[in-house]
Amino acid sequence: MITAVRLPRRHATRSAKPGPSREPPKPPAVPPSPAWRRWLLPIILLVVFILLLSRAHQPSTHSLAYSAFLGKVDTGKVKTVDIDDKGGITGKLKDGREFTTRIPTALGNTGLEQELRAKNVDITASSSSGGASWVGPLAALLLPLFLLGALFLWTGRQAARTLSGGLSGIGRSRAKIIEAERPTTRFDDVAGYEGVKQEISEVVDFLRHPERYAVVGAKGPRGVLMVGPPGTGKTLIARAVAGEASVPFLSVTGSAFVEMFVGVGASRVRDLFDEARKRAPSIIFIDEIDAVGSRRGGIRLGGNDEREQTLNQLLAEMDGFDQSSGIVVLAATNRPEALDPALLRPGRFDRHVTVPLPNQSERAAILAVHARGKKFAPDVDWNIISRATPGFSGADLANLLNEAAIHAVRAGAAVITAGDLDSARDRVLLGRRETSNALLPEERQAVAVHESGHALVAALCEHADPVAKVTILPAGPALGATEQLPEAERHLYSEGFLTDLLTVRLGGRAAELVVFGEGSTGAADDLAGATQIAGRMVRDFGLSPALGPVGYATTGTAQRLGEEAPGDSLHRPYSEQTQRLIDEEVARLVRQAEQRATTLLRDHRAALDHLADLLTTRETVDGSVVLDVLRQQPGLPPTGHAD
Repeated sequence: MITAVRLPRRHATRSAKPGPSREPPKPPAVPPSPAWRRWLLPIILLVVFILLLSRAHQPSTHSLAYSAFLGKVDTGKVKTVDIDDKGGITGKLKDGREFTTRIPTALGNTGLEQELRAKNVDITASSSSGGASWVGPLAALLLPLFLLGALFLWTGRQAARTLSGGLSGIGRSRAKIIEAERPTTRFDDVAGYEGVKQEISEVVDFLRHPERYAVVGAKGPRGVLMVGPPGTGKTLIARAVAGEASVPFLSVTGSAFVEMFVGVGASRVRDLFDEARKRAPSIIFIDEIDAVGSRRGGIRLGGNDEREQTLNQLLAEMDGFDQSSGIVVLAATNRPEALDPALLRPGRFDRHVTVPLPNQSERAAILAVHARGKKFAPDVDWNIISRATPGFSGADLANLLNEAAIHAVRAGAAVITAGDLDSARDRVLLGRRETSNALLPEERQAVAVHESGHALVAALCEHADPVAKVTILPAGPALGATEQLPEAERHLYSEGFLTDLLTVRLGGRAAELVVFGEGSTGAADDLAGATQIAGRMVRDFGLSPALGPVGYATTGTAQRLGEEAPGDSLHRPYSEQTQRLIDEEVARLVRQAEQRATTLLRDHRAALDHLADLLTTRETVDGSVVLDVLRQQPGLPPTGHAD
């Protein structure tokens, strides 16, 4: 699969690393129990096992009939006998085997003594004990029961220690309580997000000076919900609020409330707010609140009642605590649509703060923060890197710098260069770069033609982003790539830009049709992306004359350009006739884009062949080479541009 143009990503961000912190004072430790106690039960079990094993290996005693006993006496095989007062005989044969028998009461032992003496058998006599018959079986019955009871007792104590206080500790909240002196993160440590910090600074001011609000009768915010994509630094901003306000900070995740035991979640919510009241003024931070605050009444498999009870308790606690006590609840989620409406109403979460992806200037500041502790070459320019990473979050930028550092170490360098950052960006976006190109010669030529088509069409289209780099080195699932960097960060997309975007998407397939006269499977990813963009142009943006200004957006502004809405084929808000019209318009837009790209490449066939030859030889060229190839072609200068 050949990957060409990629739309700017719009995901998540974490702006700065949490500052160092000191551990809170620990409670006095309970004196440990003697070490020999933990080994007592295993030693007893081992001794009993050895005794049973030795008993099992004792010589077996077999029972003989009285007539067989007399026969062995006659043949001289009996060595010793012991006769009790009830006629029981135990003895030992000359071959070492033991036996038991009994003298019939009617016969008595008349003549047996003389016969035993005649055969030189040692004779002894003993008296039988009445209790001996039941002591052994009773001990054999009670001993396993005793051992099982001791084993269960020992296991229960070990489990109690694991549960941190036994069953009474299950209902305790698992919040990390960070005392006032510990949060060292401040707003200055959070790069960018000036609007977010200004909006949330009122929470800090309320916690610092609650009397100022009481004078005019104003009430501070009871709860603040931070909404944003993953990695946008919501947890970091919450820690910065605690650091600025210098108050205790109780942090817990939404999943920590839900357990397999009924009522545990509600108990933990109560315990969490009790801990906050003891430390008021304080901040409660609930990360990933959608794990416990999702909509009620939906059909779910397992744990639905327990989750609803936990949510109900959370709603009651947020309504119940005294607002003058100085307790503020901060929560973070990246799925606000999944939250219950009762949780979002004023009086519970009064403020909804959106933490968006960073813009270009904020990305440069975030890169500078994550660059601390790393060595960079003088050719590294954060403005260029931030421009080359549209849609990257703070977490993505941190990963980018780490990948660049790994690449520099692998190359044996002591500093990180701009080339390392460029290779790290390709690895993040495309995957691991294959240094050994294992393509067949004809495949290598086809990939070069395909990527040359993308690059030339991008340079020839007026509204397309400049070409930064073209490569035919495989990376991940892509056999080649044409990278474009926007000159400025866009928030609105015009119809001309979208039309040029479609044309660039189909530039690779058009080049194959111009040079080889047929397409290939390498354009599969391009066709899928172009179809999605054309579908959104028709269905969401009202850019089709056939449908007119009608939009059928399924996810509103949350849907990103170039993404297919989940469940798009289900519950469509239009008829089958409208769907047929949408399909026709999508096909029309894609065909027009392919025809336009084909026409442009036929008019610049010499430049296409020249650029494909350069790619086959060099494997990677930058955008200036694309412009040079177009300038060398006789005719009008190109209308596009490259980076």
